[in-house]
Amino acid sequence: MKAAPGEVKARMKAHLCDLMLIPGLSGHEGRVRRHIAGLLKALGLSTRTDRLGNLIATLEGDLGAPSVMLFTHMDQLGLVVRKIEAGGFIRVERLGGVPERALPSQEVLICVGEGRDRPGVIANKSHHATTPEEKYKVVPYQDLYIDAGFASRDEVLAAGIDVGSPVVYRPHWVELSPDRIAGAAIDDRAGCAVIVEAARQLMARPKRPTVHFVFSVQEEFNLRGALTAAQALQPDIAIQIDLLLATDTPDMAYRGDVRLGGGPAMSLYSFHGRGTLNGTIPHPALVSLFDGTSRRIDIPLQRSAHTGALTDSSYVQLVGQGVASIDLGFPMRYSHSSLEVCDLGDLEGLTMLLVEGIASIDGGFSLDRDDYE
Repeated sequence: MKAAPGEVKARMKAHLCDLMLIPGLSGHEGRVRRHIAGLLKALGLSTRTDRLGNLIATLEGDLGAPSVMLFTHMDQLGLVVRKIEAGGFIRVERLGGVPERALPSQEVLICVGEGRDRPGVIANKSHHATTPEEKYKVVPYQDLYIDAGFASRDEVLAAGIDVGSPVVYRPHWVELSPDRIAGAAIDDRAGCAVIVEAARQLMARPKRPTVHFVFSVQEEFNLRGALTAAQALQPDIAIQIDLLLATDTPDMAYRGDVRLGGGPAMSLYSFHGRGTLNGTIPHPALVSLFDGTSRRIDIPLQRSAHTGALTDSSYVQLVGQGVASIDLGFPMRYSHSSLEVCDLGDLEGLTMLLVEGIASIDGGFSLDRDDYE
């Protein structure tokens, strides 16, 4: 049965906003995992969790067609308590690519347990005491501290906070316009909302390949979880869903031509360029598939090529004899800040692209590179 106008977008907005209110630092994704498992159970999909914490659901399909792993990460970046001062102030380590220049004055949530989490603020030195030399200096995170209203170390410990406790940006979201949402951890709770909706729609398709829906852990902690899932599932195709950098703001225009509200996007090249020298050049069969699908269903598909970021696909593609991989995503502004921005129309278009493209994969779908190169 065809969805009523606006129904899919409204459902995805509800899922996205609910997910953004649930804290889930890398390595501490349990609350997010249980919420998504509940959404999939309501659809009639059973789930399983591996030892690392990845959530996996399998939708059986044509055994003669290449199997697909459709995945996204459910963790978020943040901080970890490293020291509790005698006066009750809390020092932290960064977990993931947290921008130091965006930290002072941020509201945070110190995660203790459901109903026991504590709010805090990352202190910013009083303006009236700031020297001219300090005014334009980014304070290293090691020098920052969290004020959570405690008067002593004993009070902090009594609240259940200790070294190792996870800390995230305060979970919240803001509606900027009917389609524009700003929120904490749009990266990658938006991807989670997309895959939940794609699962719903693929279940209604009589013809489809076997699809493994994977919500992975520890992506922000150097791309850990999805690799383990891929090793267990041994898919033929891996389709990774994440943000793609929107370049339609004044500070990003030189980076490319990906526009917020311009539709879903496909990465043709990604390379981190620092630390782990890795990235993804997509398999040509999948570039052809989604290029053709976008034309067939008449939705725009933006193209991205950039250095400075990478996704789980960079490791998943190397499993076994090689997995045909591609990064698809939604344009997003202000990555890794406390308020990222996405467009619901892009999420809806990405879902449509995924469902139509995956449903068209059958026993005749070739992964032979010589058929495309």
